[in-house]
Amino acid sequence: MVRPDEAEGEGESREKGKEKGRGADGRTGGRLPGDPVPGPVPDPGVGDPPMPVPSSPDGARRRALYGRRFVRALPVLLIVAAILYDVLTPRYFTAAPLYTAAPLVAAPVYSRRGTALTGAAVVVTVLCLQTTKGVIHYVDSLTELITIATVAGLAVLVNAFVRRTDEQLASAREIAEAAQRAVLPQPAERIGGFEIAACYEAAQADAFIGGDLYAVQDSARGVRLIVGDVRGKGMGAVAAVAVVIGAFREAAEQEATLEAVAQRLERALAREGTRREGLDAFEGFTTAVLAELPHGEGVLRIVNRGHPPPLLLHADGTVHPLQVREYALPLGMGELGVWPDRAEQAPFPGGATLLLYTDGLSEARDALGRFYDPQARLSGRVFRHPAELLDTLADDVRRHSGGGMTDDMALLAVRRH
Repeated sequence: MVRPDEAEGEGESREKGKEKGRGADGRTGGRLPGDPVPGPVPDPGVGDPPMPVPSSPDGARRRALYGRRFVRALPVLLIVAAILYDVLTPRYFTAAPLYTAAPLVAAPVYSRRGTALTGAAVVVTVLCLQTTKGVIHYVDSLTELITIATVAGLAVLVNAFVRRTDEQLASAREIAEAAQRAVLPQPAERIGGFEIAACYEAAQADAFIGGDLYAVQDSARGVRLIVGDVRGKGMGAVAAVAVVIGAFREAAEQEATLEAVAQRLERALAREGTRREGLDAFEGFTTAVLAELPHGEGVLRIVNRGHPPPLLLHADGTVHPLQVREYALPLGMGELGVWPDRAEQAPFPGGATLLLYTDGLSEARDALGRFYDPQARLSGRVFRHPAELLDTLADDVRRHSGGGMTDDMALLAVRRH
């Protein structure tokens, strides 16, 4: 901005000043029998090491931390830069854009007091500099001062709005946490002589619950488990999760066989589907695997409804999937055909661990598009507790995908003594 008393005889300097101012898969569905299976990814320490991924969760967290620190320091940096600009340039130059930017940047990152102090510091600084330069009596200088003071006041109002929004988000986050605890409660570490651990990893940042589910229920016939994945996203999927888990807990205590439990879930989802609208009313379904661990028998039974097969990790580090001879349709698709549920039985020796998971684990991709293969990754490794297994697995899949998971992931591990 050019002061009135300097307009004449400064044409060349003004032009130089102008030049100086200008410089300043979605988600993919589960695989069906006969589909190609992705090639295994080598396990760290077994054979060749896996190829490095371009980024890591630790590196992303460090960059985010540095970014937050820079943003918090930015209002001070803007004020310092504005003062230097005013001091080092002719008096008809103005750093008003830098002064007005400082309180606006402070509004979303500082407290209300910090924002107000930033605005006051800017106004006092401009007032002192204009007085020192002897231009405070000019109309342009007064207009500049009023503009900066107005922006500083607006910044305080913006800060109040941001604080109120943050409080609303915090309240929504607390509600989401309560909903997760109600719908997906963390199972006890020991049930019926089995050590148990569960883990839920949401693909969306700050999300707590989605369409993946797990549940554990003790009964007179053994410990019964379910891990599943509801088609769809949002509140509709969460409602279906609540229906499945509620029906499972009731059926697991009352039904004599695992096949009967699956049929109860089928009927519950059929009833729930009549309340849905649009595409979900016709295409709503849930892939699930149900397991039964009889007390003291050293066996397990599996009913698979279109879900990735569980893995059995033996005490010597060997891993093999629990495949079924005949696949059944996912839950909620019974009207398309009748496939009777048949429970598959397998040995469950002492020291072995049963791992159930959703396709958020097996369909996580690395930078080259390769799927995560939990069987290959876990082969040859021994874990002291199911919680250690799940922690290691969650960290490994995050490294594999570079921290960019595209689907939710539910994990459930049970170890037999």
